Amino acid sequence: MKTAKITFISSLALALAACGGETETGDAMTADETAVAAEATAPGTIVEVAQGDETFSTLVAAVTAAELGETLSGEGPFTVFAPTDDAFGKIDEATLTELTTNDTETLGAILTYHVVEGSIDAATLTAAIESAGDEGYSITTANGGTLTASVVDGAVILTDAAGGTATVTATDVEASNGLIHVIDTVLMPQ
Repeated sequence: MKTAKITFISSLALALAACGGETETGDAMTADETAVAAEATAPGTIVEVAQGDETFSTLVAAVTAAELGETLSGEGPFTVFAPTDDAFGKIDEATLTELTTNDTETLGAILTYHVVEGSIDAATLTAAIESAGDEGYSITTANGGTLTASVVDGAVILTDAAGGTATVTATDVEASNGLIHVIDTVLMPQ
């Protein structure tokens, strides 16, 4: 997605430079340029950001199957702990197929277990973990479940209700309605 934005902005800059000989009032041109530039650099919703990154293709397919696209495109803000395709690859193929085709209610519960209401950036999350001490920081998810966040060997680790863990591998991916933190394992609610 960043490549597309950079390409668009570069094209826009070239087009504006080519039009440099044309005369328009400076104020009107500046306002128009500012509006276009702001629109070109503004991140999309969480769903749009995920759609623009090929490492989230399975997540996007799952969100679509569970009919959560509209919800995650809503006003928010949301924080999403987003599993990559490799994370979904840890689930056996038959189970994943069953979830995305026949058991979309369970799939929806799993996906909303990865969503937290509000925008929690990495610095805020890390500070909360440090304040919580050895027991870890308890995070309430959108489906009412709980994740426990801790720091192990310098990495933020999320522990799910089943005792499984996921490592946060990238943080603070901005979206217009929240933030995405990338994780390496799909978390499971109880």
